[in-house]
Amino acid sequence: MLRRVLCTVLFVGTLPSLAEMSQGHISVILLGATGDLAKKYLWQGLFQLYMDQVSNGHSFTFHGAALTALEQGQRLMFDVLKQLACPQDEAPNKCAVLKDQFLKLSQYHQLKTAENYTMLNREIETLLRQEGLKEAGRIFYFSVPPFAYTEIARHINSSCRPPPGAWLRVVLEKPFGHDLESAQQLAAELTSFFREEEMYRVDHYLGKQAVAHILPFRDQNRQFLDPIWNRHHVERVEIVLKETLDAKGRTSFYEQYGVIRDVLQNHLTEALMFLTMELPANLSRTDEVLQCKLRAFQSLRRLEKSSAVLGQYQAYASQVQKELQKTQDYISTTPTFAGVLIHSDSLRWEGVPFLLTSGKALDERVGYVRVLFKNRAYCTQSETLRDAGHSQCKAKQIIFYIGHGALNTPAVLVSRNLFRPVMPEDSWREAIGQPDLHIFGQPLSDYYVYSPVKERDAYSVLISNIYHGRKDFFITTENLLASWAFWTPLLESVTNQPLRLYPGGVENQHLLDFEMVSGEVAFTLAEPVELLNPSRLMPSDFKSIQSKFRQSPLVSAWSEDLISQLASDIEKTASRTVAHAGQFHLALSGGSSPVVLFQRLARHHYAFPWKHTHIWLVDERCVPLTDTESNFFSLHNHLLQSVRVPYFNIHPMPVHLNQRLCVEEDRGTELYAKEIVALVANASFDLVLLGVGTDGHTASLFPRSETGLEGAQTVVLTESPVKPHQRMSLSLPLINKARQVFVLVLGKGKHDITILLSRVGHEPKKWPISGVSPNSGQLVWYVDYEALLG
Repeated sequence: MLRRVLCTVLFVGTLPSLAEMSQGHISVILLGATGDLAKKYLWQGLFQLYMDQVSNGHSFTFHGAALTALEQGQRLMFDVLKQLACPQDEAPNKCAVLKDQFLKLSQYHQLKTAENYTMLNREIETLLRQEGLKEAGRIFYFSVPPFAYTEIARHINSSCRPPPGAWLRVVLEKPFGHDLESAQQLAAELTSFFREEEMYRVDHYLGKQAVAHILPFRDQNRQFLDPIWNRHHVERVEIVLKETLDAKGRTSFYEQYGVIRDVLQNHLTEALMFLTMELPANLSRTDEVLQCKLRAFQSLRRLEKSSAVLGQYQAYASQVQKELQKTQDYISTTPTFAGVLIHSDSLRWEGVPFLLTSGKALDERVGYVRVLFKNRAYCTQSETLRDAGHSQCKAKQIIFYIGHGALNTPAVLVSRNLFRPVMPEDSWREAIGQPDLHIFGQPLSDYYVYSPVKERDAYSVLISNIYHGRKDFFITTENLLASWAFWTPLLESVTNQPLRLYPGGVENQHLLDFEMVSGEVAFTLAEPVELLNPSRLMPSDFKSIQSKFRQSPLVSAWSEDLISQLASDIEKTASRTVAHAGQFHLALSGGSSPVVLFQRLARHHYAFPWKHTHIWLVDERCVPLTDTESNFFSLHNHLLQSVRVPYFNIHPMPVHLNQRLCVEEDRGTELYAKEIVALVANASFDLVLLGVGTDGHTASLFPRSETGLEGAQTVVLTESPVKPHQRMSLSLPLINKARQVFVLVLGKGKHDITILLSRVGHEPKKWPISGVSPNSGQLVWYVDYEALLG
């Protein structure tokens, strides 16, 4: 049958000779052949592949597969195949013949058991033997839910692999996990059956023509972009996908994933990588491209809760209740809108805001990547008299227009006052302007506009790349896990966060507008917060909260308000001390609790007298200062790199001397003690910030510690019960010489120790924090409601 088909194709002139078929035969197996994705995109993409490649030396057969029984599955699949469309630029007669041949080369299989896969393998081998064809390779396209991947992979690996010398390409559709842990688990399962080079994870946005052209555009326009593609010239970058449709009919999926997992973690992040990665010398070297992407991931700054604004359209809750049979009081915390601010700490992009935005039920359907450049010009001539094409006062931007919206086509737009871009003439052509059309407030005539010579569906592009083995258009395991490692902390931090409700469509007006303030994002319009759990006790519900804790002043509030108050109090203390003494000596503890405080100080306290502040460490782990476990590393990442503290005013603990860590003979503790005596009057810090461990330790002074709880030593080496065990710490007597000591206690996990400390006396051997009692200074406790009240 296959040979008859090939001869017929030869007859209509699409194949010059049978000799050119010597490259071999390719079997394409589409799993989930009767599903929605296959109906809408995949069969059309496979038909386009056949039309493009039928005369280029390979022969094909197409095997649709599903769990559906043979007779019903055949009927469903061929109903889809009969609806396949021919491209407008294809001659109708020729296309009709090709479509007829494509249907004859396609067959349906029920793939349910191991025996079914063995039988499919036998059929492919028999066909090739009968036709005298050599096998080039097999493509298995997984258009099935991820929970089915492992079983299918096991069957393919055990009984349906091609013979040695032929390649295997396994195509996987998202979602690739729900978070980092689930992605790691799925990746581990798949790599036990397939090699990395055999797996092609699809993100169909990489097949969108405007997105796919970002890297080639950067490469072909290096002469123009090299001087300006950096933090000195780029004001900000927007990566946006807006949808008018809501999640109706898909709430079972959406409740599990939400907009961040559905769109931002994959589609928009991939576009972000194409913009921020360094260009390899040769774009055709796939391995170099993928390594550059991975390095771009590694330069992204960690996302915080304050990096995102989230919303949910008002009808979503009722749709979930109806479709998932939830009760009327069920409240969904799944976001359908997200705006996320991302920063890269690379030298090229440091300080440039990248805004990723997507949502359901918005005012328009559009997708774009917009690079907005800084404009330092002032134009004396009135606007009406300026030459629009060359005026330096017009906005300068490059836009990769993904589709829909006002243009309703993929496009690349470059402001005329930037440069005329180099574009490949065989695939992109300069578009004729529409005089009444405006893009981002500017008439289309202000841009050089290019659109594809031939528009192609994203799946057709990707299927062609699978055929050609172009791995740089797909997601590797390493890049996938890097993406989940980046997004998972944000996803965990916003779980159950109150969402901004919006009506949907044009009625949203300004409800979802947001702004960047000090490295964070917030909605521009205030909205009364609706409590997701009305039964949750508020502080006013308690009869009284003592203003004292262990006979010292107590400040208590919800954690965000508490951190805000603590940061303000530290700034006031610093300003007062500098005004009186000319300098401020601040000793800071490590651990997780102070991180949010450091970020608050960096982003909100611009009047802080950093120029006159000396920063000391209360304790340090015995690891190199560049190690992520280092307290100094955390302090540098979250505070020091964002504020202007003079270099000589920063005093890390000397734990790493003579290429060794915390060796007594190196006398690191003595060096630090001498530095304190030399610079700090009376060795009395102006302010020491401490935390509390669940075992009652503070600084790196642990229960039953042999050093540091008493005696004349001011800086000591200690042993921690958890890794890394070795620590360096200020001693309790030195801490108690401070003028002020603030103790920060956050979270439910600290409730038990907080209650215990409220009852015990001065017993530093058991609970070192109980020994904190400044000799002539003040002790203030900052305890959030969760730690205080449980």
